[in-house]
Amino acid sequence: MEKAKIKILVVDDEQGLCAGLQEALRREGYVVDATTDAAQALKLAQERLYNLVISDMKMPGISGMELMVQVRSRTRDTLFILMTAYGTVESAVEAMKQGAYDYLSKPIDLRRLRALVEKALEFQALVAENSELRLRLQSPAEPSLLIGESAPMRAVAALVHEVANSEVTVLIEGESGTGKEIVARSVHAQSARSDRPFVSVNCAALAETLLEAELFGHVKGAFTGAVANKPGRFQLADGGTLFLDEIGDLSPKGQGDLLRVLEDGAFRMVGGSELIRVNVRVIAATNKNLQEAARAGKFREDLWYRLQIVPIQMPPLRDRAEDIPLLVENFFEQFASKHQRRRKRLSADCVQLFQRFPWPGNVRQLRNLIERLVITCRESVVEVQHLPDFLRDYDRTTITFTVRPGTPLAEVEKMLIRQTLTHVTSNREEAARALGISRRALQYKLKEYGLLN
Repeated sequence: MEKAKIKILVVDDEQGLCAGLQEALRREGYVVDATTDAAQALKLAQERLYNLVISDMKMPGISGMELMVQVRSRTRDTLFILMTAYGTVESAVEAMKQGAYDYLSKPIDLRRLRALVEKALEFQALVAENSELRLRLQSPAEPSLLIGESAPMRAVAALVHEVANSEVTVLIEGESGTGKEIVARSVHAQSARSDRPFVSVNCAALAETLLEAELFGHVKGAFTGAVANKPGRFQLADGGTLFLDEIGDLSPKGQGDLLRVLEDGAFRMVGGSELIRVNVRVIAATNKNLQEAARAGKFREDLWYRLQIVPIQMPPLRDRAEDIPLLVENFFEQFASKHQRRRKRLSADCVQLFQRFPWPGNVRQLRNLIERLVITCRESVVEVQHLPDFLRDYDRTTITFTVRPGTPLAEVEKMLIRQTLTHVTSNREEAARALGISRRALQYKLKEYGLLN
């Protein structure tokens, strides 16, 4: 994500707060406009395309909710974060039902705002923005936003479809950039809870001292600065889905608190005595191996068992190289529309190079590169010379994989075939020649090892 290309609009009738948020976000590198007039904000949003609007909910004339509805009726991809000093559970839930990405109570915690802005923009960049793909996400019959026809992605899409209409807890595992939040939102969109809130919490972005209040809310006077009751994320997600991202970074105390509410379905707000019950489905995600963390005593084993009732493993992009042409095509369409540039395509040499490259940043890295090419490449066909140095200098002969002594020969053969198809060529006839076997023998091995598309 190139922050210098991100456009944010701040709207608040308090001049000091408006200017302060604008300056804070500008220091982060974003392009930020600000206005104290909601009508002026609507005019600006009609003239320019904003990635994100941060707006007060209660303003003279047009309310933040009305502003959001009008702006998103024209540009559905613009995300909204709404702020208010008059926070109630009802208004927060209603805001997210109407399409807000998230909701903040005043006084604004700048650290939390920065983390929320980054998370919202990351989500926006991950989601394919053309209308066809959005309809697929919203339709229970089409979980195809999880773009890919490879065996690993077909397995993910099938599992998403199976678990969506159940109430089980889901744990999504995978490397950073593989699209874990997309999977969580797809499960929610295909479930019976789809018309209820989807609330996201980044566990890694919250200090241990703030986590309990963030999840369960607090009552007025619970601690210094608690000037009013504030609902927690569990209350905001009541009836819907709570997505706990980076669950592996949860503190030991946070793990214990979460386990209790998962088992009892009830909690008390910080400083409160009333027992609150909610109906929330929890989906968690992590880029860590929680089983190993539990064995090492760094993650509660009972919480791990409770979370991974249904695990979904997101494959890294290097293990689904055959999906890259389809991903590239969709990203080209998405960003050509976003930046009002003509459509582009990759040359055959570029496609092969893309399929050989290991993509350590996964789909996120691929998406960012395609956006860069849409902006910087003037040709309609992207050739190897148009690519950045890290791709042009990539030497496929350096690709290796490790085999531990004692590994069964069948497993070594399986790894070798997969690595050849991933990093050398996806063409099976060429792969068979490289491996020194016939195409028929390769086809048999693919079937035997479950590597067929």
